[in-house]
Amino acid sequence: MENKLSKIENSILLQQRLSEADAVTLFHAQDLHWLGRLANLACTRLNGNKASYIINRSINYTNYCILRCAMCAFSRSPGANDGFDLEIDEIVKKASEALSFGITELHIVGGLHPTRSFSYYVEMIKALRQISKKLTLKCFTAIEILHFSKIAGLSVETVLETLKQAGLDCLTGGGAEIFCPDIRSKIAEKKGSAIEYLKVHKTWHQMGGKSTCTMLFGHIESIKDRVNHLALLRQLQDETNGFVGFVPLPWKPSNLRIKRYAPTGLDKLKTIAVSRLFLDNFKHITAYWPAFGRETAQVALDYGADDLHGTLIEEKIFHMTNDQSPQQISKTELISAIKETGKIPIQRDSFYNPIEESTS
Repeated sequence: MENKLSKIENSILLQQRLSEADAVTLFHAQDLHWLGRLANLACTRLNGNKASYIINRSINYTNYCILRCAMCAFSRSPGANDGFDLEIDEIVKKASEALSFGITELHIVGGLHPTRSFSYYVEMIKALRQISKKLTLKCFTAIEILHFSKIAGLSVETVLETLKQAGLDCLTGGGAEIFCPDIRSKIAEKKGSAIEYLKVHKTWHQMGGKSTCTMLFGHIESIKDRVNHLALLRQLQDETNGFVGFVPLPWKPSNLRIKRYAPTGLDKLKTIAVSRLFLDNFKHITAYWPAFGRETAQVALDYGADDLHGTLIEEKIFHMTNDQSPQQISKTELISAIKETGKIPIQRDSFYNPIEESTS
């Protein structure tokens, strides 16, 4: 094992691409500090001594969903006491109110509604586009796009082109979960396959669009499943260079059919570090603070992450797992969290381009 790790370290120092077997070996490495040091080196090569954040507003337009996946605490059937379904004017109101916070992005996703037509989503984007021409509309997962294609009887490309013409700027990365078909059938049986997820993003990239991507880890998947997931993302990035960032998401337990403990802090940091080392064609790795917790996300900035994500405001998907962490964080708090790690805070846009550097 020690000889394997030494060879992998040498490959990293020489900036050589790691194999899937290398990544599996790194996940089993016992020395977390050694792993973090290498990941931080790789991160610094790409981003210097900087870490970013975004000022954004999260809006979940409905939690009614036809899927009801085993791993999801968010979805509800119509009529549920804690179900919600926003009309377009309600979404516009929430977005308009958030402009006073200085947001640069609207992050919008929801369940696969059983009765809404495709026109609802097109009109939603058009209405939000009227609020501000400068506001980035980062909306919908690949799974939502596949749903729109089905209910409208249109190709994925036509759906994406229609939404782009309406004002859509960027796709979100949600819905990836774990690509392994056996695991996916247990945690998200009716959700689109890995091939379909990747095809949506590839189509969007070929149209000139950008997106993020994710991985849900720490449930019933194996380490090899995680690495295979990362490998498929790296392969598509080689083809399109359309992913602007990778966001690993630790699974959170709740009263669901999957009975597992949440991944440990060690597992979270290892996943960040291995992702940074393996995804050599991704510039940015985000430690999503609502999922990691603020403190662990902050530590992750020394383990290969270079971004904490955003202010959010009213994040529902993770909080419906009975998570008690705050639903929003201020710009001042994000800057402080980054400075405490010795890194320079950078406010970014949806595409990880710098907007403002905090020097004081």
